[in-house]
Amino acid sequence: MDDMDEKNETKETPTMVRTQVAVNEVGFFLAQGQDVPDLKRRIEFAAQAGGRFVDFIAVGNRSVSVLISSSSHIVISVETVEFDARDNGDDSSPFSGAFDML
Repeated sequence: MDDMDEKNETKETPTMVRTQVAVNEVGFFLAQGQDVPDLKRRIEFAAQAGGRFVDFIAVGNRSVSVLISSSSHIVISVETVEFDARDNGDDSSPFSGAFDML
């Protein structure tokens, strides 16, 4: 194996953490920079208040507003994925891609 092959094999792919919020089995991947502990608090408050809209930014820099009530089923999961520089949480510059199929 030559030096070039060795460098390519040891080069790490940049990663980032991606959080998914499923609301009544409809999944939304959160954009980078979203404050997950704050989102959890806002979801809890909305459920306790009898129902409120909770806003967040999803991958694709899309604004999402979800009505949360005491009967809403929420699942939050976290995974490590390949880095995507477009995913910056800026809803003034949305982009499209694979996540539009959700």
